[in-house]
Amino acid sequence: MTKLFTQAIILFSIIIIHLHVNASTMKSVITESPMSSPKQPILIEAPMPIEAEYLASKLKNIQIEHSGYFTFYIGTLNNYPVIVAQTGKGLENTAAATAIAIEKYRPIAIVNQGTSGGHDPSLAVGDIVLGERTVNIGNFKTPHKKKNEGSAPLSWIPMDIMASKGSAGESSDAEKIRFYEGSPMLLTSAMAVKNLYTRGKVVKGTIGSANFWNNEIDRISWFHQYFGTSVEEMEGAAAAMIANEYNIPMLGIRVLSNNLTNDGKYDPSTAKDCQLYVLEVVKHYIKTL
Repeated sequence: MTKLFTQAIILFSIIIIHLHVNASTMKSVITESPMSSPKQPILIEAPMPIEAEYLASKLKNIQIEHSGYFTFYIGTLNNYPVIVAQTGKGLENTAAATAIAIEKYRPIAIVNQGTSGGHDPSLAVGDIVLGERTVNIGNFKTPHKKKNEGSAPLSWIPMDIMASKGSAGESSDAEKIRFYEGSPMLLTSAMAVKNLYTRGKVVKGTIGSANFWNNEIDRISWFHQYFGTSVEEMEGAAAAMIANEYNIPMLGIRVLSNNLTNDGKYDPSTAKDCQLYVLEVVKHYIKTL
């Protein structure tokens, strides 16, 4: 009996020692090689190939994914995950692409960039506007006019489609302009590297968006006066609206490819210059994360 008891004690001690060694080894492995969650990518959006493909070419380890109409170039920049999304033109395309990217890739920040038309006569072709504010300049309701009374676009009333759950056209609190503020951190990064951009100057301003191509100088001047717009394009406000709903930092960056207010002729080469600058902005932002 005593012999069996002694053997049992020895066997139990061996098991305890074995378990202790294994536990210590496992603890060491966990301490030395912790499981780290993947980094959230930075999403850079561009409407057209001319505004997206150079950016995509600068990424490493690229994988290309398609979702419907949209193309996502997934890679790394300075060893940090970055996605370039070719959204197509227009507010609807941009809103859909932004929502898909957010749900699928969970970006930590969004930069919506590309070319634009100038509203501010003090800005030249090649200058860049950082979207301190972004606004939809296509949301309006018209005053009542009877048959044969014509149309007066400069008297149209702003309409905030996010103001209420009721009819935006009938709600009095919807008769205002909704501005989306650009991310302060992204703005800081953009301003920190502005001296690296030599094609023109870099300024803070208001980016106007609509599914509209304005060629009427009086209407452009009206937007500039009453909305404070520096440039117009067709995407930024949609990206800002969706990013705001998901509480994701977003910044619009737009280069002037033309400016009718001062006879600035269209120059497609500005698209690449803007992408070069955006790369520097994103590199700086990565350092802050």
